[in-house]
Amino acid sequence: MRLALSLILVAAPLSEAPAAAPVPKAKAAALAEAERLGPEIGRMAAELWAYSETALKEGRSAALLAGILEKEGFAVQRGAAGLPTAFVATFGSGSPVIGVLAEFDALPGIGNEAVPRLEPRRDGVKDGQGCGHNLFGAGSVGAGIALKRVMQAQGLRGTLKVFGTPAEETLVGKTYMARDGLFDGLDAALDWHPDTKNEVLNNTGQANNNFSVEFFGKAAHGAFDPWNGRSALDAVELMTHAVNMMREHVPPSARMHYVIPSGGDVPNVVPAYARVWFFVRDSDRASTERHYEWLQQIAAAAAQATQTTHKLTLTTGVHEYQLNRPLQEAMKRNLDLVGPPAWGEEEQRFAREMQAFLKLPEKGLSSAIEPLAATPEPVEGGSTDTAEVSYLTPTSSLNVATAGLGLPWHSWSTAASHGIPGASKASVVAAKVLAATGVDLLTDPALLASAQAFLKKKTEGRPYRSPIPEGQKPPVPPRPER
Repeated sequence: MRLALSLILVAAPLSEAPAAAPVPKAKAAALAEAERLGPEIGRMAAELWAYSETALKEGRSAALLAGILEKEGFAVQRGAAGLPTAFVATFGSGSPVIGVLAEFDALPGIGNEAVPRLEPRRDGVKDGQGCGHNLFGAGSVGAGIALKRVMQAQGLRGTLKVFGTPAEETLVGKTYMARDGLFDGLDAALDWHPDTKNEVLNNTGQANNNFSVEFFGKAAHGAFDPWNGRSALDAVELMTHAVNMMREHVPPSARMHYVIPSGGDVPNVVPAYARVWFFVRDSDRASTERHYEWLQQIAAAAAQATQTTHKLTLTTGVHEYQLNRPLQEAMKRNLDLVGPPAWGEEEQRFAREMQAFLKLPEKGLSSAIEPLAATPEPVEGGSTDTAEVSYLTPTSSLNVATAGLGLPWHSWSTAASHGIPGASKASVVAAKVLAATGVDLLTDPALLASAQAFLKKKTEGRPYRSPIPEGQKPPVPPRPER
């Protein structure tokens, strides 16, 4: 009797377990198409890594992705919003209008051979994909192609737009594109980002102002008659000293950091020109603006104290990200369906060797999916120009592990990690999740309506206001002379 009872107790939960819901035909087709695109996604990721072009200089990278989409049948608008490396690739017509965002810019000075140790690239490229935008661009374009093919094969109505968004690292691309109306009319937008974890984004990041201050003084001999000069470098140093004093009196959520791109040429000439470049951030736009106002006062005071003049230029600014719960939940269901990257021993060994080289715990790459907390998580440092899109249309972002746990981001170690062949497994996972979520948005009007109602409630119906001045041209570098 005891044996019979125990068998009943063991069997009962199995018989009561609900069967997994069948995957809808269109979504299954999108997942299969993204899987088939794996080799092409890997080739795109490898080529973008080889280029490693920095913000607003991504000519070959943008041409690669735009050309692939054009060959696939998208109508491609190049040079969008006055940005030579921005593009919009469109397929289909009518509603709903779904956007997929693709980034591809690298970071200066962190290039490294794709090996688990510090080693300059053999091709001489100094810059590197420390944020993994080579994987980002490849995965997003792969998602766009997979979704387009399913729309075509299954007769799904709507419009798909793949946005090539340059210069995310300087918060320029999507900010100017948003100001100029390129995201107007979207019903929803999707993107992803390389990370050390697999999760749906659930923190808002930081609002940011990216600005520079130029000081203008008067040159003189540094020893013979320095009293006839006025040092622009003195003004920069005075400003940065005051900013470092300011840090004590702002909330812990604030971040202020700077570099000095120009501080004079030789020690025996009083510098007539100097420039300092700042990022100032906080957890919301209003706080960032308050810090920015104080920083403007410091710049003016530094000029007055050194008898120099100054010019302050706000290059760009972004809001904090607007999370959209209905879209987050839809994306999380698709992430659970797809699963994390299936890392092989080669990828895990690379990650552990990199961690060992940096004297970090040798945990390898994450193979877990993080839960989606019921409420937004605490704000983490960092900003994104995707925030501007999130104010204009319901937006959701996915993070997929691409580098070993604990590796310092924006570093040579992540640039190396994003160059190994297996790294594109993360791009394929992202392509699947984005394509599957795109199918949801094209076929489930209730999801779209819920996401749009959520955004309207969050913004209280207030119209979007760009942080950058109307009419200001993007900071496109001059073309090199031939």
